[in-house]
Amino acid sequence: MEKYTDIIKNSYSGYWNYLKNEIITINHWDNYFYGLIIISLIVWILEIAFPWRKEQSIFRKDFWLDTFYMFFNFFILNLIVLIALSNTVAEFFNDILSTVNLSISSFQLFDVDNLPRVLGLFIFFIVADFVQWNTHRLLHRVPLLWNFHKVHHSVKEMGFAAHLRYHWMEPVVYKSILYIPLAIIGGFDAQDVALIHFFNITIGHLNHANLGWDYSKLKYIFNNPKMHIWHHAKQLPKHVKFGVNYGITLSLWDYLFKSNYIPYNGRDIELGFKGDEKFPKDFISQELYPLKKK
Repeated sequence: MEKYTDIIKNSYSGYWNYLKNEIITINHWDNYFYGLIIISLIVWILEIAFPWRKEQSIFRKDFWLDTFYMFFNFFILNLIVLIALSNTVAEFFNDILSTVNLSISSFQLFDVDNLPRVLGLFIFFIVADFVQWNTHRLLHRVPLLWNFHKVHHSVKEMGFAAHLRYHWMEPVVYKSILYIPLAIIGGFDAQDVALIHFFNITIGHLNHANLGWDYSKLKYIFNNPKMHIWHHAKQLPKHVKFGVNYGITLSLWDYLFKSNYIPYNGRDIELGFKGDEKFPKDFISQELYPLKKK
């Protein structure tokens, strides 16, 4: 138990020092703090210059709530929960395996460091996106998880910052499920992971932005605003009652597994979910909602 306590303590102090350094020091391109700000500003400027819903205000409904969510979930949540949890779970999992003289490396299929860099990055990106696509489907199909995911679907007007409006439990679920597949693949360079991470954030921001883009032929590969708007539709046919268009970065999986749904131009459809008029409107109440929900 003392070992796990030390892991949690060191995780907190280590991440806190890392975050302070990210904010104070700008001496590397993969700075997550300023990277998020730059990507957000660029996509927001695109929203202002090329709005899909022209009547929508620049400071749309819940703009500041979503902006708070964006920074809380991307930085503070990591400090409070995710880093300590990830490190503790990884150590616990290795301890369990060690009881039968195994380690996570025993299940490693290959090490991406032994592959050409581009191929390793591609495998990492594809595996991670596919696992997250399946996890996203679970969030819609398992009632307990759906209560957490309702926070994200409570968005009533889409904008870039809505991308990171989600309950703190969501990344716990995502990271827990993603841990083993990525561990089986092998090690990754931190800067390579940052490159993929920034790309995913950009696509995610664009998916939620007030932009009427579908990237033409690339729409069958990459998720896009015209596709993702239907994922947030309040009204869907009964045969897709658990949702549609689950793509995180790639739309490819939805087309392959027939969960794609774009019946017509969805620019002005109502967003949300059944009963969302009773859903809490403030941050604290939204975070506590799943705990109060029977």
